[in-house]
Amino acid sequence: MDYLIYGALKKYKKMRPVRFHMPGHKADRKHFPLFKDAALDITELSFADCLENPDGIIAAAESDIADILGAKRSFLLTDGSSAGIFSMLYAVRQRGSKLIIARNAHKSVYNACAVLGIEPYPLKGNELDGVILPPAPAEIEDAFKKEKDAVAVLVTSPDYYGNISDYAAIRKICDRYGKLFLADGAHGAYLKFDPDGAHRYAGEYTDAWVDGAHKTLPTLTQGAVLNVNREDLIPDMREGAGLFRTTSPSYPIMASVEYGVKYLSENGAALIDALKRELSLMKMRLKKRGILFYEGSETLQFAVDFGGMGISPYFAEKQLEKRRIYPEMNDGRYILFYLSPLTRAHSLARLERAIRRIAKMRSLKDSYTLRPETAYGVKKFSYLTALTFRKERVPIEESAGRIAARNAGVTPPCTPLVLAGEQITPEAAEALKNAKHTFGLTDGKIEVIKIGGER
Repeated sequence: MDYLIYGALKKYKKMRPVRFHMPGHKADRKHFPLFKDAALDITELSFADCLENPDGIIAAAESDIADILGAKRSFLLTDGSSAGIFSMLYAVRQRGSKLIIARNAHKSVYNACAVLGIEPYPLKGNELDGVILPPAPAEIEDAFKKEKDAVAVLVTSPDYYGNISDYAAIRKICDRYGKLFLADGAHGAYLKFDPDGAHRYAGEYTDAWVDGAHKTLPTLTQGAVLNVNREDLIPDMREGAGLFRTTSPSYPIMASVEYGVKYLSENGAALIDALKRELSLMKMRLKKRGILFYEGSETLQFAVDFGGMGISPYFAEKQLEKRRIYPEMNDGRYILFYLSPLTRAHSLARLERAIRRIAKMRSLKDSYTLRPETAYGVKKFSYLTALTFRKERVPIEESAGRIAARNAGVTPPCTPLVLAGEQITPEAAEALKNAKHTFGLTDGKIEVIKIGGER
């Protein structure tokens, strides 16, 4: 299979050209020695096409990607899945101003709503072993009945923990009510190539979806794809992408997205089958030894429940890093290990050994401090209304009971614990105070609606 963008970059590099064009490093090995592949980093040249209005190698690559993913149109993204979210919601805004979402949707969904003037209607799913589940189809149908002006539903599926929405049921509901069905499928790009995963891939059911290629495909960070299944949505999606994508796209990232999709289309089935087999065996062995993990995952994500075993996940994470094992996320109870089709069997074996040793360490027994249940605040104002009030910053430890003026949460997973317009709970304030990385906080202070402050 031809890698069109990468092939053009390699050909240009071999020419040893005189570079009177951006970027400023000029592929100078003497003054830019740390980046050996800088010669592949170019701008829009005569042969290189233009992402703004492609008609050459980029257009051909996007066409190939659409064919492979089963989309009517695919748009390359070099700004991560977030640019795709903004583009999808731009198309929503052309049809209305209300959107059904999961309460724990990614911050980019809420950001796009704020920028575009869309009122989000969040649904909080049930919990399983301390993990929030996607909203049930019945909840989505009830929301459509109640919020008749809602234009669409956007599901986050899969989520960080491997939970997947009931696509088939939601598709029927959207058809029944004449609503758009969108998906933030950032964590599920590889599922298209899973021999047993077609029913778990967002593209099989939705009108438009985003694949975060860099998360699970052999693709550079920030590489993603916006896919559209309805012809009538394509013009608005194209316009949205033109508004929210960078005008200086990275050619290496574009090339890596094309590579990731095409490579897995040829090799993914065998790689995924082999990894799933090894992962399943590892889970069986760990379970026999009393190791707890989140069993609701339908993807390659693997979350060990250290908290459930009475072990502080923060202490466990330090032990893992001593063994040069670096997980994706520590949520205060689970440590999440993020796998992809390129994860090797020997890496899994090394992880298994480390988990077993840590679970046996007497010094870690009973070190876990119970994590408070997720406690979202009571809604006092609509999301868009809350953004219009005057605001002030208060220390996070003094914020409980105040009404949030902006979203705030922990990253990863970049989902809001506090939502604009909600009353901040003591549990949410404590979680934000103790989190290592957050958004929505500055110097330990959070934005709240100013008491007595008019808009």
